[in-house]
Amino acid sequence: MNDWPDAGNGNARGSDRDAYGRGSSAAQPEGARRMRHVQRPVPQQQPAHDDGYGQPPHGRRGGVPGQGSYESGYSEGHVYGGGGGPGGRGPAGPGGPRRGAGRRPGAAPNWRRRITIGVLTLVGVLLVTSVATYFWADGKVRREVDLSKVIDRPDEGKGTNYLIVGSDSRDGMSADEKKKLHTGSAEGKRTDSMILLHTGDNGNTMVSLPRDSWVTIPSFKGSDSGKSFPSKGKDKLNAAFSIDGPELLVRTIEANTGLHIDHYAEIGFAGFANIVDAVGGVEIDIPQDIKDKDSGADFKKGKQTLDGQQALAFVRNRHGYAAGDLERTKNQQKFLSALASQTATPSTVLNPFKLYPVMGAGLDTLIVDKDMSLFDLGSMFWAMKGITNGDGISMNMPVAGDGPQTSLLWDKSKVTQLVNELKNDDAVTVK
Repeated sequence: MNDWPDAGNGNARGSDRDAYGRGSSAAQPEGARRMRHVQRPVPQQQPAHDDGYGQPPHGRRGGVPGQGSYESGYSEGHVYGGGGGPGGRGPAGPGGPRRGAGRRPGAAPNWRRRITIGVLTLVGVLLVTSVATYFWADGKVRREVDLSKVIDRPDEGKGTNYLIVGSDSRDGMSADEKKKLHTGSAEGKRTDSMILLHTGDNGNTMVSLPRDSWVTIPSFKGSDSGKSFPSKGKDKLNAAFSIDGPELLVRTIEANTGLHIDHYAEIGFAGFANIVDAVGGVEIDIPQDIKDKDSGADFKKGKQTLDGQQALAFVRNRHGYAAGDLERTKNQQKFLSALASQTATPSTVLNPFKLYPVMGAGLDTLIVDKDMSLFDLGSMFWAMKGITNGDGISMNMPVAGDGPQTSLLWDKSKVTQLVNELKNDDAVTVK
């Protein structure tokens, strides 16, 4: 029985005898057949509940689950596997994940954001460095002088008064260093310079106190023993320092002037020379030829840059001057102001390879009172620098003439006037 349908109705194929087809033994080939027309569906509007990529849910529009129909993808110009929809910026394929959701390729970078991040980073680094430097420097300061041990102190005045002392301390110096710096090998320490620095609203004033000033050494309480001692009578000012150190020196100056000392700072021979060397030398104009075997000074008149050894010889020398110790105090003021001015320069402050050695050289040998902060040290330093630039007055304590034992007598009336002006923070008029 032949189960093939009759081909005559146009819907199926006939037998071997009536048509040419599969298994036919006829000599002529099968004629062309008209294929059924398939109508292409019109793309429908994307439903509201589609998957977000322009594709219908699973099972809709005759597509493969999870993928749009062939017809809709073709008519919309999708290129599968080539980056997605129009322009290559659409989905990676029908129903695939969309790429390029970030910044468009070729878009300009956000420079404002980058600059903001860079500035914040720089500020953070500077802040951390500043804080670290502060604690490093604060830890090196030797706060060894206790002004609370000073008795019978005068009332505080306006402004701030610093007592700056240059001592001949040889602590930590080797025999070669003592020989090189012409310091000798005397035990203990004495004062080679004493400067009273007043800072206030009416300008800064630097007053040198000659070490040979003839003054009264008052009663005092021992800084180490705590015992009370009677007055030592009249003596040179530097004797007070030799008897009981900084505390008695402050006590003696306050008792003879009536001026309250707020802070104390002292530096020895080695520290002074090291600071000068660390800053690269100090340029100064020497007013006359100087040659002195005791201090090691050997200079020609004129501008020149002094290293640490030369600077120490310059500020210590007092021979060859008509005014002796008074001329030396002027040179000390002049040099210290020049040192402060040349240290506070951008080439030093902004260069860590120079700043830290300078700070280290100074702080290692600097002795201050227990209440001296880094802020107080900075104020003292900048005041000295300002005097160099003409913002202030530098002078000697007024003297009236020679006293006993090659000493100097103060001019009492002028000293009283000067002290009152400093105590009230008035402009200084004493010459």
